[in-house]
Amino acid sequence: MAEYKEIHGTKIRNYTTNPDNPITGEVWYNETDNVLKFQAQNATSAGSWRTGGNLNTARYYSAGAAADNTAALVSGGVTNLTNTELWDGSSWTEVNDLNTGRDLLTGSGTSTSALDWGGEPPTAVTESWNGTNWTEVSDLNTARYASGGAGVSNTSALAFGGNPLTGATESWNGSNWTEVNDLNTNRDFVVGAGTITSALAFGGEPTRDVTEVWNGTNWTEVSDLNTGRAGAFSAGASSTSALCSGGATATAVVANTELWDGSSWTETTDISVARYIGSTSNTGTASSAINIGGLLPPGSGTTGTEEWTGAGVPVGAWSTSGALNTARGYLAGAGTQTSALAFGGGTPTVTGVTESYGGTSWTEVNDLNTARSLLAGCGASNTSALAFGGTTGSNSALTENWNGSSWTEVADLNTARYFLGGAGINTSALAFGGAPPNAQTESWNGSSWTEVNDLNLGRFGISGVGASNTSALAFAGEASPPNTVNTELWNGSNWTEVNNLNTARQVAGAAGIQTSALAIGGEGPPSLANTEDWNGVSWVEVADLNTARYGLSGAGDTSAALAFGGVAPPFTTATEEWTKPSFTTKTIDTD
Repeated sequence: MAEYKEIHGTKIRNYTTNPDNPITGEVWYNETDNVLKFQAQNATSAGSWRTGGNLNTARYYSAGAAADNTAALVSGGVTNLTNTELWDGSSWTEVNDLNTGRDLLTGSGTSTSALDWGGEPPTAVTESWNGTNWTEVSDLNTARYASGGAGVSNTSALAFGGNPLTGATESWNGSNWTEVNDLNTNRDFVVGAGTITSALAFGGEPTRDVTEVWNGTNWTEVSDLNTGRAGAFSAGASSTSALCSGGATATAVVANTELWDGSSWTETTDISVARYIGSTSNTGTASSAINIGGLLPPGSGTTGTEEWTGAGVPVGAWSTSGALNTARGYLAGAGTQTSALAFGGGTPTVTGVTESYGGTSWTEVNDLNTARSLLAGCGASNTSALAFGGTTGSNSALTENWNGSSWTEVADLNTARYFLGGAGINTSALAFGGAPPNAQTESWNGSSWTEVNDLNLGRFGISGVGASNTSALAFAGEASPPNTVNTELWNGSNWTEVNNLNTARQVAGAAGIQTSALAIGGEGPPSLANTEDWNGVSWVEVADLNTARYGLSGAGDTSAALAFGGVAPPFTTATEEWTKPSFTTKTIDTD
């Protein structure tokens, strides 16, 4: 048997206490407690869906192939499309077409080695993808459409069910299809997961909840889905681990997601947008999958993509920290989780109160020169910040610089406004949007503001993050009305629209930079606790605040953030810390 050193490259070390900075998974012997201990990671998710980049061509009744959510292939679809697109983890690119356009076809494999078969009208056509081109190969024995599929490559696949209504199952060896034992229940619009020797078939019409397991020779009926459906999305590496999401019940299109553990289905996090009969990653895994396109009620095709990150993946969590001294909302903030500044706001009367956070508690310091609410701010720490815009009872263009002990008035904004967004530091900042709804953007160089190119969507109650006046992210806000989900990226010259938030909101808190950010709380209405994480491409919902609120401020980054103040209602002093991930030292039971 291999020893610990052979596996991990180091011996188990002895310590009188626990080591200062243990590596996750590291084992050591605590001589004081006389036990073996190790470092374990807390805060694992129940799984979540993240909106990904859109397809170039909206489609449904199409085929998909994906090993996980970082690389995928979609082909065909309504109406008899030949188009094929390749996913690289962030965007879709059109590649070489199918030889035969069709819809209601089925696919399996990966983005570099895939197989497509069948389609409508009932056809037996089969095509093999080698990463560059499609090649026609041997036909199915039974022509069909809307069948289920499983398999890991263009040399190993399983086809089952389909229309005309059948339970026929065929195995592909890279050259030919061979008829094997049928499903117990004939059905179409069935989906599958797994491999040629260990597969799962579930859902379909007319029996929408039936699940069957394939052992390489026979199908066996097992526990049903909780929500029976047809035309669902699926993923799974074997018959013991699978994912089912979306689809249509007898009466509605659903967003339900269920996880299969080898014996039963468990309901988990819903997909963001209910849809069905899209492309699926039946060769993905229950922890990393992708849903592609599909049909939205009442009947429109979509370019939407959603990525699944499964249970067990570390996520952050909010914990209550030291309260502000002054309850207020519509304030501004700057800094990090351990070195933050809160300034201005409404109590509900406008205030210039400034408080400094050192990692555990807030301390009152010198006030703004001009009390105001609905202002914007930015800065690197509690010793370096910029406050601009807002309302004193009328629109303000005032800008003030914080040097760690006091505020100094500097050059005004060109356009007085409130409910605006901000990003950057006190020597390189960006101001954008504001009330009344406007798209104006101004850049700060440390001494003056210059008007630059506008936002694509004018709005107020907008939030933003960014490291400088050349790199920023703007999101949410109200476009008179309603609240928006719009997100835009600033590259130093122009704003570009990118993937939207999942939940529309205004006056949300924010933390992070252009490529990695948090949208925190906000007004829906009502007061929201939702937190969304931006990875540079798309947003995903993560853990909620403990106190739902709007008009709050934020500081820090996606690993260590701070949310403070706001309107719950009423005005609040609540402060919460975001930590991702957390760790615990655990004892190994050797009994």
